[in-house]
Amino acid sequence: MLAAAPTIADEILELKRERKAILLAHHYQEREIQELADCVGDSLELARRAREFDGDVIAFCGVWFMAETAKVLNPGRIVVVPDKLASCSLVESCPVEPIREYRRRHPDHVIVSYINTSIEVKAESDILCTSSNAVQVVNSIPAEKTVLFLPDSNLGAYVQSQTGRRNMKIWQGTCIVHATFPVRRVVEAQEAHPNANIVAHPECPPQVLAMADFVGSTSALIKWCAESEAKEFIVMTESGVRFSLDKSGPGKQFYFVANENCNCSECPYMKLNTLEKLRDCLANLQPRVELSEEIMRRALVPIERMLAIR
Repeated sequence: MLAAAPTIADEILELKRERKAILLAHHYQEREIQELADCVGDSLELARRAREFDGDVIAFCGVWFMAETAKVLNPGRIVVVPDKLASCSLVESCPVEPIREYRRRHPDHVIVSYINTSIEVKAESDILCTSSNAVQVVNSIPAEKTVLFLPDSNLGAYVQSQTGRRNMKIWQGTCIVHATFPVRRVVEAQEAHPNANIVAHPECPPQVLAMADFVGSTSALIKWCAESEAKEFIVMTESGVRFSLDKSGPGKQFYFVANENCNCSECPYMKLNTLEKLRDCLANLQPRVELSEEIMRRALVPIERMLAIR
């Protein structure tokens, strides 16, 4: 009897062994990628895991800015991504030149950049944050200092509401998934599932956050749902998180609300990554993240400051 031909998953695992690689996957990746990953997490968790890695190759299944961060933390290692076109609307909403000009005009202000920014913007920043620690990061800055928070306006407004900080300027960027969740669809979901709790990512509009029983980062949402006594949840974030929700909350029901852009709750950038592309990037070590020593040296400072805050 002939042996079954190796599957793409088998090929990926063999290449991972040969390359001494680690597979890091964001919660928004497709289920089949998450099933193969050594670590599934949000931006902060994956950045920390990348820093602790001691192999040769990091295959980062997420979007490009996440892989850039991993490269800064691992300058001597190869970092590859399945698809170089996996960008982010927040990154694209915040080009570096206006930030450099702001720095020139306001050298005494503190620039806090969400991790969803390009490596060039990170290099101009004083400290980074993720949705997991944005409130703590802003609270760590002396009260008399003016803060420029970029690029997500909804996350910035949420942080401002939680910190009470008045001297805070907020860049007007948005996530094409979270920012387009309409209140009317949340209301419709409530009517369809009256016993469900609402959980929302802070990149959602303030009107949506006001309806939520819990607001938090992707990992915080997963943890809250797992620990809650509730059995049903309306989830206001990217639908790829269902894999982790199902694992951590077996038997619970999760309902996702469609946004206005695509009548779905998927990030088109995250979904560019596939098993075939992951196999090929491990085989060819391309697309590869290549950064100059100078940009890595400058970006490392705000990244390390972020990672130091618990």
